[in-house]
Amino acid sequence: MSFLIDNFVELTVTGLVLGAVYGLVALGYTLVYGVLQLINFAHSEVWMFGSFAAVWVTVAIGLAPGSALPAVVGVLLLALLAAMAMSGGIALLLERVAYRRLIRLDAPRLVALISAIGASFALAELMGLRDRVAGWFGLEDTLAPYVSSARDNTRFRNPLDTEGVFTVGGYTVSNVDLIIIISALLMMVALDQFIRRTRTGSGIRAVAQDSEAAALMGVNRARVIRATFLVGGVMAGAAALLYLMRFGVTRWNAGFLLGVKAFTAAVLGGIGNVRGALLGGFILGLAENYGSALVGSQWRDVVAFLLLVVILLFRPTGLLGESLGRARA
Repeated sequence: MSFLIDNFVELTVTGLVLGAVYGLVALGYTLVYGVLQLINFAHSEVWMFGSFAAVWVTVAIGLAPGSALPAVVGVLLLALLAAMAMSGGIALLLERVAYRRLIRLDAPRLVALISAIGASFALAELMGLRDRVAGWFGLEDTLAPYVSSARDNTRFRNPLDTEGVFTVGGYTVSNVDLIIIISALLMMVALDQFIRRTRTGSGIRAVAQDSEAAALMGVNRARVIRATFLVGGVMAGAAALLYLMRFGVTRWNAGFLLGVKAFTAAVLGGIGNVRGALLGGFILGLAENYGSALVGSQWRDVVAFLLLVVILLFRPTGLLGESLGRARA
């Protein structure tokens, strides 16, 4: 208890930082579930591919440490665009290969769930074997900086130097901490307004509420589903860069545990609830940090899943519980 009290501010800030990443990834789970009533367990690999895209951009540019701020901002923006494009593309590929035919045939949800799990393993192994894939095409030397040590940790060369901004309770809040938290909040607001104010967002809400009635009203369900996967993937790509800016490393199977945590955040806030996803992420990040301070860091994951069990026992619909289809315009 004394450790928690003495380091309360640090645990709170780092918990919010981690929770921001959880929340952004959770948006992909909650959007797809709201529209299709489907848990897209391959979404974790969508995030993972985005993290590698960000790493590859920084490797390709090779910006020297201590470079001018405009150059740093430019590299980070390019990495962000690359991560969002990669994750969005992988999400669309998933929808096309793993789900589209099943959706068209109205296959049982269990079949779609099995397809999601299979796609998740396939994407993870593809990234883990990227050196061999490059070798098949004779590109192992050309792509050596991007495919070598495929099964090892891959470090992110953050062009932005971490600097303290202000101190609270003995903890110095860094510029990276503020960027991650503020960016997550801004993206959450932007997505919320997109769903509530735009024509595509209205289509997403309509299909989530009643897909048959939406089709009768002229809503193209297939296009809405593709847009849902794309938006979720873009958010996961943004989360990938924010994660790398704080933690600085990724690997081929990094999406597994983070994906499970993000799914937990989605359920915690209310699966199918866009605002609940970010709220659940923040609460989960804080609970992990506070719990590990009380019972030890080796219990961090246990604390997170115990929280999920407690919430499901006493409030199965999550904290907010409002479905995407019932979101107010």
